[in-house]
Amino acid sequence: MPATPAWPPKSLPRLYVRQPLGQGARVELDGGQANYLGNVLRMKEGAELLLFDGRSGEWLARIAEAGKKRMALVVERRTREPETIPDVWLAFAPVKRSQTDWLIEKATELGAARLIPVTTRRTVIERVKLERLQAIAIEAAEQCGRTRLPEIDEPVPLARLLEKRDPARALYFADEAGGEPAADAFKPGPALILTGPEGGFTDEERAAVRGVSNAVPVSLGPRILRAETAALAALAAYMAVAGDWRG
Repeated sequence: MPATPAWPPKSLPRLYVRQPLGQGARVELDGGQANYLGNVLRMKEGAELLLFDGRSGEWLARIAEAGKKRMALVVERRTREPETIPDVWLAFAPVKRSQTDWLIEKATELGAARLIPVTTRRTVIERVKLERLQAIAIEAAEQCGRTRLPEIDEPVPLARLLEKRDPARALYFADEAGGEPAADAFKPGPALILTGPEGGFTDEERAAVRGVSNAVPVSLGPRILRAETAALAALAAYMAVAGDWRG
């Protein structure tokens, strides 16, 4: 019988840093990141890890100094060029905190370029902590291998989103009242996917969305989906049909 592979597979830790990276750059860590590497992962001087800054790709670095509360890294070489991701934005109505956190994590893993919280008549949560969502996206990017972070916008009312949107960007509207099957609706190119809140859009909101130029109502199948499930299902369908899952 073949040997069972070890799980999780051995790999270098990945870390996001805000400092611009380049060969020979010195990166100073303190606080949570230094504690994570030194006290949680037990990494010592000379150990290797991967870094990314959200702009220049992924880099191999080595620990040059390791203290109790700080750590210094030296960047050695680039391991991956900056990734190219589909120009797809996901506009979603925030739900309860744990569900919104999960949505941000999975949308980052799926490759969304931009995440836009949208307030609607039935949105149950109007305030979101942007720093918290950004931290969740960073952690997801570290885990899934992304080299670019999704942009996360401040919450915007639905009417303003529709007013300010670029007409050249296709608006795919996940409409519980029906629309084109997801397998047929999505096309390559700049896209904005819009999904609604718990309880769905009101009739007035649905009419407003359908009334804008370049809007494509999309059906996500015969079953009733939770708000966060609908958002991720639409994003996954886009990636499979028109995004980077096509190879």
